Amino acid sequence: MRTARLALDPAFTVGPVPRRLFGSFVEHMGRCVYTGIFEPDHPSADEDGLRTDVLELTKEIGPTVVRYPGGNFVSGFEWEDSVGPREDRPRRIDRAWRSVETNQFGLAEFDAWARKVGTETMMAVNLGTRGLQEACDLLEYTNLDSGTKFSDLRKAHGSKDPFDIKLWCLGNELDGPWQTGHKTAVEYGRLAAETGMAMRSIDPSIELVAVGSSSRSMPTFGEWESTVLDLAYHAVDYVSCHAYYEEKEGDVGNFLASAVDMDLFIEQVVATADAVRAKGKHSKKINLSFDEWNVWYQSKPHHAEGVQPWDVAPRVIEDEYSITDAVVVGTLLNSLLRHSDRVTIGAQAQLVNVIGLLRSEPGGDAWKQTIAHPFEQVRRLASGNVLQVVAQSDKYESSNFGGVDVVDASATWDEETLTLFLANRDLTEPASVDVALRGFGVDRVSSAKVLAATEGQDRHTTNATGDHQQVGLRPLEDVSVTDGTATVVLPPLSWAVVQLRKG
Repeated sequence: MRTARLALDPAFTVGPVPRRLFGSFVEHMGRCVYTGIFEPDHPSADEDGLRTDVLELTKEIGPTVVRYPGGNFVSGFEWEDSVGPREDRPRRIDRAWRSVETNQFGLAEFDAWARKVGTETMMAVNLGTRGLQEACDLLEYTNLDSGTKFSDLRKAHGSKDPFDIKLWCLGNELDGPWQTGHKTAVEYGRLAAETGMAMRSIDPSIELVAVGSSSRSMPTFGEWESTVLDLAYHAVDYVSCHAYYEEKEGDVGNFLASAVDMDLFIEQVVATADAVRAKGKHSKKINLSFDEWNVWYQSKPHHAEGVQPWDVAPRVIEDEYSITDAVVVGTLLNSLLRHSDRVTIGAQAQLVNVIGLLRSEPGGDAWKQTIAHPFEQVRRLASGNVLQVVAQSDKYESSNFGGVDVVDASATWDEETLTLFLANRDLTEPASVDVALRGFGVDRVSSAKVLAATEGQDRHTTNATGDHQQVGLRPLEDVSVTDGTATVVLPPLSWAVVQLRKG
């Protein structure tokens, strides 16, 4: 059996749990919108054409913020196409995913959906093919009450009250050569600064996210953040991070260590941002928005068989997630919690169908993928303050990261409940985890659940077939509190959440 020991103390915290950390992402890409959240002909559709089965599942997993409308899509998006009477909206080509956008679901429809879900909108503006003026026009349309060209246009379109969007992304992945309107760091940094300051002149209450590196492996990583923030530090509040992980060539050890890469990514961007702060003698601190992250099998074909260029809502990147993927997602959530003093916004990409937490079929069922379960549990149960966790764990060797802890952990404390989020990366051996409870006063197990393979399953089992509930959370029985120490025995390759309470 593998072993680990966690040292925790209520006096040593990372900071309060940031509620925006548990966000998701809706892009006009593949079937995320059409036959995902919006399908007027579906048996469950409401008066707005929204799939209520997907809506209810979304409420259950509970994303606190949702980034919209992209993604690569936004770098060619003309927002004016997506407002007003549907019969007047044009069909446009989407260069990013070589499909046709009908614009039958647009800004007002998304605002109505977000309000029904109970989530905050994180709006992205097009700084690829468009720029400062169009971003300001969009902000005027969404946030001003009345008496101006675009605020009155919104009213004429039937939306009396402003959408009041406070969180804005200044473009998307413009460091990437694949991006429509790809720019150098200098070009983007100047545009972000100019656009940000102009937008603030319209609504000083907004918060702005600058484009950071699309991954830690980008050749411009580090230099991009440094240059962009040199130029735009005064105008923005956050810098973004994007990262996707997959199991490559059967190297499951590296895949299970994905959170090590995320840890390094975050720490390096924080160091760069703080260096720019010192150099520029800025008083404010730039935080991170990790607004795209997930498991994504990029080595597989993006499009399903039979998809043609310029299809409407084609099947694109519809990965089916396994137990292994869910454990990795659990460790990535741990990484975000461990750095939640600086990563205060997160968005797991995407919400439905396209590398989705959820899946749906046209005219058919909707269900949670395996990766939705860690997300939902952390969003529901992480509360109070994130604790500093010092782990002494058995290790395994990985080709990219050397020795990696077998047990990965994060924890929160709200003065009544100590919540542990634990993963066992070992494929074949259980792991016994001891947690010293000095200073917490907790003495009983109030809840313990685990995601792991059951009889007849293996690490590749998904929720793609059958009743779509093959993989989920079940009670974790082997948990005890004795003499001020909690002991948790984790099954091989598992992710668990354990809550300990007083009295």
